[in-house]
Amino acid sequence: MNTTPASPAHPPAPRRTGIAWPRRLSWRLALGFGSLVGLMLLALALASLQIRAMTELTERFATQDMQRLLRVQSLSLTTEGIGNALLHLMNAPREQRVPVYADVDDRNRRIDGIIESLTNNLDELTQVQTLRRLNEARVAYHEAFIATVDEIEGDDTQAALRIYREKVMPALEQVLMESNMLINRERERVEQQMDSTQARLEQLAIWVAALSLLAVGLGVALALGTTRSVVSPLAQLEAAALRIAAGDYLQPVLATSTEEIDRVGQALTAMTGAIAAREQEIERLAFRDPLSDLPNRTFLLKQCDDRGVSTMGNAFMLFDLARLKTVNETLGFAIGDTLIGELAQRARAAVQASPAHSGALLVHLSGGKFALLLAASTRAPVEALCQQLMDAAAQPVQCGEHSVDLSLAFGLADSPIGEPLAVITLMRNAEVALSVAKQATQSLAWYNPAQEAARLSHLGLLSDLRAAVTGSQLQMWLQPKFSLQTGLAVGAEALVRWQHPKRGFISPAEFVPFAEKTGAITLITDWMLAQAMQTLAQWQHRHPELSLSVNVSTRDLQDPTFCQRVKQLMQQHAITPQQLRLEIVESGLMQDAHTSIALLHRLRELGVQLSIDDFGTGYSSLAYLQQLPVTELKIDRSFVTGIQDLPGTQRLVKTMIEMGHGMDLLVTAEGIETLAERDTLKALGCDVMQGYFGSRPLHGDALAAWFAGLEAAASHQN
Repeated sequence: MNTTPASPAHPPAPRRTGIAWPRRLSWRLALGFGSLVGLMLLALALASLQIRAMTELTERFATQDMQRLLRVQSLSLTTEGIGNALLHLMNAPREQRVPVYADVDDRNRRIDGIIESLTNNLDELTQVQTLRRLNEARVAYHEAFIATVDEIEGDDTQAALRIYREKVMPALEQVLMESNMLINRERERVEQQMDSTQARLEQLAIWVAALSLLAVGLGVALALGTTRSVVSPLAQLEAAALRIAAGDYLQPVLATSTEEIDRVGQALTAMTGAIAAREQEIERLAFRDPLSDLPNRTFLLKQCDDRGVSTMGNAFMLFDLARLKTVNETLGFAIGDTLIGELAQRARAAVQASPAHSGALLVHLSGGKFALLLAASTRAPVEALCQQLMDAAAQPVQCGEHSVDLSLAFGLADSPIGEPLAVITLMRNAEVALSVAKQATQSLAWYNPAQEAARLSHLGLLSDLRAAVTGSQLQMWLQPKFSLQTGLAVGAEALVRWQHPKRGFISPAEFVPFAEKTGAITLITDWMLAQAMQTLAQWQHRHPELSLSVNVSTRDLQDPTFCQRVKQLMQQHAITPQQLRLEIVESGLMQDAHTSIALLHRLRELGVQLSIDDFGTGYSSLAYLQQLPVTELKIDRSFVTGIQDLPGTQRLVKTMIEMGHGMDLLVTAEGIETLAERDTLKALGCDVMQGYFGSRPLHGDALAAWFAGLEAAASHQN
């Protein structure tokens, strides 16, 4: 994965030819849309101006031209009507002339009014001249009209008719002709105005169409420009983001011609550098240990291929800093961290100083535990490197006022020839070997498949042990105890045995310590107590002189409910408490003396007999012995074996016996296997013996035969 940060500097924008467009997208959009809006406003303004002009033309046509045309038409009609009125006037009797005079006068007034209004409204020279001629003809008509009326009133009809024909009619014809000329001219003007209006409308349509086409073209150009300015750069940004997502931080984001897109690209470039830096830091934290500055377990496994097989070596070394927990608890974690860092430096120097292991990979796993993966054709170079590491750690580390020694234990594992193992397998094998080295107090140990078999057998041991308690796989064997003075049986010790349905007989030396560590020993103790209570219930009438001893674990001594459980079992089986003996191991008693002593006092109050087992193997029990409510001391077999040939041991055992008798305790010797051992202990004053010389542990038919022998001996004595 490439974690080199890209340079935050942005490359210059490419040079462009032609129109120099603004680099800011906002300016481009403002310019484009502003131009588009301007064209639309211009088209709207042109349309508004044309509409306003047309409105004015229409208003003038309605208020002036059309009115003037109507007046001229009315003048023509009125003039024609006057001629008819005069003819009617000449032919009408005198008594009927008054209404005709009124009609003729009214028509004359209207003609005068029309001519006067036209005089004020005509602005064209031709029409003004025509109106002047019309007015002259109107004056001539008026004079002829007066002359005609005078003749009519003089009852000279012929003279009136002659004047009408010679003067009135020509004058009226002149008036009609001039008025027709006015009408024609007004019609021409109206038609011209309509043609002009139509032309202006067509021109307006052309302008609007042109502006619309220009706006459409501008919109298309703006869309294309926006596409080139936004879509294409965004595609570049998308491609850059995909490269960054794929882990490519070297290729910079390309510059564009758009300032806003370039700023986003610069931000993306800066983000790329920040992500690369953070990835480097995350990778460092993920694959390196900050305390020792060495690669960690994750880095070690990452170096392997998909099958987990390393190409860096076929041997694996696991070494642990001893007593680190004690250092942390005593001097503090800061001192412990100092030791880890110092050991890391020394181990790195030792590996680098060994040319044969220059390619080895040194890692810090956790706490004070380190691992070394290396290539070796034989085990000798690996063991030699172990010695070099131990020599490097030999010099104490000065931590302030304290000088702390570095002690190492090594677990070694290698791959069989031609069969490379996965690193995780080598690590597990080395862990097994390291555990073996620590248990055997050795400096180093190589992995052996037999070690793995023993560890695998323990994986299911706990569940099997629980099944054994409930499935009648456990057995209670009894080892008789005899009086050294009379030789008679005084009781027995109950011993647990396990007959596994698949694995066969499992030694107590294997499963009892395991049960102690896991807490399952409580289940075994309860089962043994229940079996012992049943046996004592059977002995009460047939062998009331016999007692039965049951071993109590260290965990039972720390269980506040243990005393109540013993009491409930005794009540359930209705046994005599004095027949039950509970044996407590001396070393377990001293782990929590205060709690254990309180529990023993409560048990003693129930009437139960108490024994100190393996007496003499502890280191502090003598200080508490006078506080213990025990009734028996059992001397450990380590003091009994070969005692007849060991005067010093005889004196020590005699002291133990005298001390026990001085405290009114019964003294029992364990592990007596020979006649000489029995006679020696008898001479030293020991009370009871237990061991193979008296009897091996018994079960089943052998135990029944032994009881039969006891009953036969009792009958013989009686």
